[in-house]
Amino acid sequence: MNEVDEYLQKVPPEMRVALERLRKTIREVVPDAEEVLSYRIPAFRLNGMLVYYAAFQDHLSLFVGSTTVLRKFAVELKPFRAGKGTLQFTAKRPIPAALVRQIVRARVAENRARK
Repeated sequence: MNEVDEYLQKVPPEMRVALERLRKTIREVVPDAEEVLSYRIPAFRLNGMLVYYAAFQDHLSLFVGSTTVLRKFAVELKPFRAGKGTLQFTAKRPIPAALVRQIVRARVAENRARK
């Protein structure tokens, strides 16, 4: 069991299912990305950090790490915006998988452009 699996095992079941779904969606877009724990939360890295995700007491978060990407999808992300770079959601109201795929693709493009 790796560090990310250990992290997810500590998350309450309903939240774990939502994070596993998010993880699978991200993995579909970036199968070659390295999965790591960074700042003690799961993250994906490919030519730099892509996205982070985490469970908290009353919500889940996806950390996009790019104001450019957040601006690009501002309308679609409005219901989930909770802070400068944080998207909050719940197991009952997740971020749509299609939107997650778009975000991850945009982050991959940003990281490639920096190299």
